[in-house]
Amino acid sequence: MALLDILEISKAYESQQILEKIDFFVEKGDRICIIGKNGGGKSTLMKIINGTLDFEDGRRIIQKSVKVEMLNQTPTFEANISVKEAIEEELSELKNAKLEYETLLLKLENDFENIELLKKQEQLTNYLDIHNAWNLDDKIQRVLQQFQLKEYENRPVTMLSGGEQRRVTLAGLILKKPDILLLDEPTNHLDVYMVEFLEDMLLKEKFTLVFISHDRYFIDRIATKTVEIDECKLRTFQGGYENYLSSKEALMLSLSKTHDTLLKHLKSEEAWLRRGVKARLKRNEGRKQRVFELRENAKKNPSLIHKMKLELEREQKNFNQDKSINRQKMLFEMYDIHKKLGNKELIRSFSGRVLQNDRIAIVGKNGAGKSTLLKIFLEELSVDSGSFKKGKFKIGYFDQQRTSLDENKNITEIFCPNGGDRVDVRGSNMHVFGYLKNFLFPKEYLNKKIKFLSGGEKNRVALALLFTKDMDCLILDEPTNDLDIPTINILEEYIQSFQGAVVFVSHDRYFVDKIAKKLYIFKGQGKIEESYQSYSDYLSIEKELKELDSFTCKEEKLKPKVTTNRTIKLSYKEKKDYEDLPLLIEKLEFEIEELQKCLQDPTCYQKIGLSELSKNLEDKEASLEPLIEKFLELEEKVELISTL
Repeated sequence: MALLDILEISKAYESQQILEKIDFFVEKGDRICIIGKNGGGKSTLMKIINGTLDFEDGRRIIQKSVKVEMLNQTPTFEANISVKEAIEEELSELKNAKLEYETLLLKLENDFENIELLKKQEQLTNYLDIHNAWNLDDKIQRVLQQFQLKEYENRPVTMLSGGEQRRVTLAGLILKKPDILLLDEPTNHLDVYMVEFLEDMLLKEKFTLVFISHDRYFIDRIATKTVEIDECKLRTFQGGYENYLSSKEALMLSLSKTHDTLLKHLKSEEAWLRRGVKARLKRNEGRKQRVFELRENAKKNPSLIHKMKLELEREQKNFNQDKSINRQKMLFEMYDIHKKLGNKELIRSFSGRVLQNDRIAIVGKNGAGKSTLLKIFLEELSVDSGSFKKGKFKIGYFDQQRTSLDENKNITEIFCPNGGDRVDVRGSNMHVFGYLKNFLFPKEYLNKKIKFLSGGEKNRVALALLFTKDMDCLILDEPTNDLDIPTINILEEYIQSFQGAVVFVSHDRYFVDKIAKKLYIFKGQGKIEESYQSYSDYLSIEKELKELDSFTCKEEKLKPKVTTNRTIKLSYKEKKDYEDLPLLIEKLEFEIEELQKCLQDPTCYQKIGLSELSKNLEDKEASLEPLIEKFLELEEKVELISTL
């Protein structure tokens, strides 16, 4: 049974239809990603699921005990409440349940056969189990650390930035673990390490989740279903983003085949219609109407197929990036540069070069100094020491504040400041709508003022404006924030075809992997590492090295400590074990291998019996592990003695 059902729901804003007779359901354990273009209805659907938005037709059915909670883009807090208090306030219900459980245990000590108390204990145990609420204080400390909020825990939330406030709200929600959690762009303002922590939490704690995201790796790792909103309807695909792409391609091929069949059928029916003798008779009016319907479908299908094809090509196309201009001239050259802001060292002894065709991603934790390096490139900041040289060339800059846009102008005025409806796009003179439809703007938006656009729409305008400029180098600060996936695909296409250098800051791993040929990795405390790996490979290796370091630390703790006043020796029994164990281990491994072979051979396991054979194998495998551990301990001790 579904936790929540949306049945035949429609929603319109004034004359614009957003959703039309859609069905949607959430079952326990679902992790559903909603995708589609900005303004297509993603947030509308989320608000309907949350129960905070009315709709015209249909029904929203939710089980009585199910609680739905949503991460909003702009959270609100009480005045003067601290970061830690804000998180604890979200968890008050769980803390009260834990306190009630502990009180109940004391009562049961004196009345352990009380049926009512035992029933209540079972209910509380199940509730605390479902929400994994047994060690909340430890979890609060962990989430404060992982979301880089620990240093602010006693500071009023209202003094934090918008991104930090969202992290506070997200921390409270994932610890609270509602029955259905709704997340609107949860990875915005999170660095890759925070995203990884969030992913691990959502998977480990088995959340039931509905989310909107443009982070394609996040979608791929988290989503069990991907639901696309297109032309007011929903289309559901199993799995994450990669499976969505392959399924969409298969759907496009199927539509193409259906369209071919339709055309053949239409040709046959139109031949009948042209004969015309009986077409006017009343009994044939139905067939005549069917011909007209076939014609309409034949008109619609190619545009739908073409639209899907364009979307897929944008995602899968790789442009040739080897065309060079200005013969790889030097744009920026840095030698042993240093930069501090206050007492914080952001760049220490860094050297590097940016050439004409470079594609460089600047990555690392929030607050490590990535945007500072961009400002040095833009000459808004100077280095404290070292050599920084900038050549003569034109820079196109995209910033998160969208300073290039005048809020009081409409879109046409932004692109055609001197009047008219034509815009120059790097040497080509185009009609402003002809250009802007590439960025998914409908014609009616041309006269819309910038201040009435959503954050994502403003970003699209700023990016479209950027690509009209004549420039040798693009500098982009978090360009994918607030963009939907179709727009990110367009951005990637424009960047890949841009014949110049691109330097950008981003936490979007998929975007970085697709665009960057080189990484500047901010490691913290001023250290910057240059790498030519893909970002995913770098993060994977970094994670493995951390696990190896952790393992090595544990091993070091287990090693016997060297003392100067005591001689370390093997006892007689230890010496004998050290000599005998290798043969014993080898014998056991051989026997296990033989038993495994027998399990794969019907003539063998039928003679002995499957249950007896499995039991024998299980016993031998269980006895092998302690012997190996014992031998390794003795071997470490022997190595230690040899170093003394």
